[in-house]
Amino acid sequence: MKLAVISDIHGNLPALQAVLADIATQGVGQTVNLGDILSGPLQPAETADLLMARNLTTIRGNHERQVLDLIDQGQPFDPLSTDGYTAGQLTAAQCEWIRSLPARLELAGGDVLLCHGTPQSDLIYWLETTEPGFTGEFTGEGAAHPTGHPTGIRPATSGEVAQRLGAAGQAGHSLILCGHTHVPRMVQCGEVLIVNPGSVGLQAYDDEHPHPHVVENGAPHARYAIVEKTGLGWQVDLRAVPYGHLAQSRVAAGRGRADWAYALATGWAKRNA
Repeated sequence: MKLAVISDIHGNLPALQAVLADIATQGVGQTVNLGDILSGPLQPAETADLLMARNLTTIRGNHERQVLDLIDQGQPFDPLSTDGYTAGQLTAAQCEWIRSLPARLELAGGDVLLCHGTPQSDLIYWLETTEPGFTGEFTGEGAAHPTGHPTGIRPATSGEVAQRLGAAGQAGHSLILCGHTHVPRMVQCGEVLIVNPGSVGLQAYDDEHPHPHVVENGAPHARYAIVEKTGLGWQVDLRAVPYGHLAQSRVAAGRGRADWAYALATGWAKRNA
């Protein structure tokens, strides 16, 4: 079994197109999509059209749920919010497609599990932990932010990873694929290998929940993974693909999102010096 794994596209159509073109050269049998597909100030509707036509194996993330909640509330959308902009762009057919997506999915008779955050929640970071006041530097590539600011996030301990695995650790999976944090990473937890392919569409962001923190990979490349089961276990290739990121940065800036513009251009989160 050889899979391409994509996640956290966030409506970045050129990044997705570049990743799909790279996947086409890798001889994979199936491409799976782990959610947070459309939400962002870029091309949510066009991204939905492409993915609906491709009919990839897809689950939903927290942003799919949040966008549908906004639509269902029937209130005006804030075009400067990530989910609000997206909600205002989607057609009825695209919304129905989102509603049809499962939260989790098993492949290969249960050998592989797809989830967005953890098997229990689409909002919990699995392989990272936010920590108030954490002063160490952390990025997916292990580099320090150029301004030297702490991030408020660190790699999860082995105990934290195991606790978040929960009952899924007894379900016979040899591989669990997750997204949500945008950080490409793999961790062995007992008999289960957990792989986060990183984000196709956004390489840095800041968040206030559950504690203020900043995630950043330090380069603007689109990320995804190739996983292949061999006689010795799962072989994992965490891939970084160049695309027209500066043009996408200008799109975000034109829609009033300086934070996205900086992240798309640099792979770092914009912070005060």
